[in-house]
Amino acid sequence: MTPVAASWPPLSPGERSVAIEVLVGGPLSRTELARRLDLSAGSLTRLTKPLIESGLLVEVPEAGSPAEVRQGRPSQPLDVVAESLSFLGFKITDDMVYGVLTTLRSEIVARHDRPLVTREPAAVVELLGEMTDALAGDRPRLAGIGIGVGGFVEDRAVVGESPFLDWRGVPLAELVEERTGLPVVVENDVAALVEAETWFGAGRGLDRFVVLTIGAGIGYGLVLGGKRVPYAEEDRGFGRHWIVNPHGPLTPEGERGSAVSLLTIPSIRYQVRAATGRDRTYEEILQSAAAGEAMPARVIEEAARALGTLVAQIANFVLPQKILLAGEGVGLMEVAGKTVTDTIRAQRHPLAASIDLETKVSDFHDWARGAAVLAIQVLVLGATEA
Repeated sequence: MTPVAASWPPLSPGERSVAIEVLVGGPLSRTELARRLDLSAGSLTRLTKPLIESGLLVEVPEAGSPAEVRQGRPSQPLDVVAESLSFLGFKITDDMVYGVLTTLRSEIVARHDRPLVTREPAAVVELLGEMTDALAGDRPRLAGIGIGVGGFVEDRAVVGESPFLDWRGVPLAELVEERTGLPVVVENDVAALVEAETWFGAGRGLDRFVVLTIGAGIGYGLVLGGKRVPYAEEDRGFGRHWIVNPHGPLTPEGERGSAVSLLTIPSIRYQVRAATGRDRTYEEILQSAAAGEAMPARVIEEAARALGTLVAQIANFVLPQKILLAGEGVGLMEVAGKTVTDTIRAQRHPLAASIDLETKVSDFHDWARGAAVLAIQVLVLGATEA
């Protein structure tokens, strides 16, 4: 079966603003909605009427009380029907593709993963097509696909460079659109995660927000004014140039003391292997460090100090309302969280406000969900604005 893309009805700019505010922040009363958008009651009624008539918005009972029929303007809050549309999100790693099916509010309702047996673009596109068919099933309201890739992505469509896949100049969006018949958006995986957390997660409603990811690499995302700030070197290995300790360890590539050499999972495994002659998984290293084994404990402590330094530097210069720490490497906080917080405290002004540091234990399905949010944004914002 070839899925057929669903779509929102054509909306005016004002109607779209109302719909997005309810989608991200709802359910919302008309009074609160008017306040957030600086609209009069009459203007809000004019904008919401066609959205309700089209079924895009619905009136829901107030929390804790049954809906009542009242004269005049209805008092029930407005909300969207999250299950009215479905979206697909894919996260491509060097050896797996993780897929999720989400609602309009990015709740995951199905998962489907497949091994990546070859990185040849045509084969990956066919795999994505097969996974789309499997996840779509009999859902006729599938609205779009988002794909997250570790690497540099141009125009949300072309994988300009991906060291994990050894790709350069692959028009992934176009190829997957041809295979599935659905609109497709492609983005750097960290950027996708930042967008998801900004709209539906830890950064919702915040003006200044930072996402820092640790895992196979170092990822950084900055949100100002409620919008992600794109930058030229996005996921082009800028962590290699973020020097945390100039006397720190070397990576196999010869870099010393960078965030990458101190914090990434491959570098931590390399350090322990070089010192002990034994290859261990990241989880095994964390367990050994927690048990007090000397070399793993030393490497993890050094990584924790590096993380504390990064967080302190970000807080000192960006002044964020919250920093979200995510990625497959956040288990570091469970073993050496005190070292992280002590380092942060030591590298900030004594009177500085405390940092709202949130740790999110995530897996690759969270990254795939982030990609699905890209597709949600394209639908609700319009392709030219997303």
